[in-house]
Amino acid sequence: MLKHYLKKYLKYYKVRGKMNLSVNLRQQRLYLHYQDMQKEGALCSVQDTGLKVFSQFEEDGMLLYLFVLLDMPNRTFIEFGSDDGINSNSANLHYHHRFSGLFMDGNMQALERGAYFFGRHQNTHKSPVVFKHAMITAENINELIKDAGFEGEIGLLSIDIDGNDYWVWKAMEVVKPLIVIIETHNEFGMNDIIVPYDPEYMYPGKHPTYHGASPVAMTKLANHKGYRLVGANELGFNFIFIREDLLVDEVPTVSVESLLQHPSNKEAQARFEAVKDWEFVTEEF
Repeated sequence: MLKHYLKKYLKYYKVRGKMNLSVNLRQQRLYLHYQDMQKEGALCSVQDTGLKVFSQFEEDGMLLYLFVLLDMPNRTFIEFGSDDGINSNSANLHYHHRFSGLFMDGNMQALERGAYFFGRHQNTHKSPVVFKHAMITAENINELIKDAGFEGEIGLLSIDIDGNDYWVWKAMEVVKPLIVIIETHNEFGMNDIIVPYDPEYMYPGKHPTYHGASPVAMTKLANHKGYRLVGANELGFNFIFIREDLLVDEVPTVSVESLLQHPSNKEAQARFEAVKDWEFVTEEF
């Protein structure tokens, strides 16, 4: 409990530098720079736009780049597996680009900290962020989102629940995001495999490597749902998909293999040896 309260009341002092005016001005200059690049037909690779503000890795920059090219048509996000929402894929969009949305997680204390933080340090240009406590499954995901007040088109969907990410996204129908960022299990390399669905799963389960879906399997699901792969974080596990009808001439589709080139992937794939003979699923669409 002491750790919880220290995080709750002192987190601002750790991240306040990410929220100040100078960061906001840099973000706005970057916004205008990407607009100019688009007008001049001189766009860069999504992989060259990585930038960390609130995100765990370089996702903030990549998401901003894509949303600028889309001209910010929908400034709404849904993120689950978000913990307190502060070090997330959506916080930068909220604080510096007027997005609002939903954070959902199974950790009640983390959500309490997040609600306190976002309530105390509000973006006055946008609606307050919604926090919802839930143990997310394929069976309840649509109801949870709808009950929280979200339906139809949204800007960003971010999924990182260390387990049933694949099955939950597959089941989701109530919202149609423009961009999806989802954790894949790069330990599985180029294998087309998914760990079978278990609605009771809690990380680390019976083995910390035995959960989730391979990058190949997740990309197949994305294609089935109408999305194409356009990038990933440098380490190659947070994959970014865009709706297949968007930015077709400006942002090329990339291959799974091209995103698994970081040296850490070899170390990650070595961990697959411990579970390679366990039960896996392959889906055909």
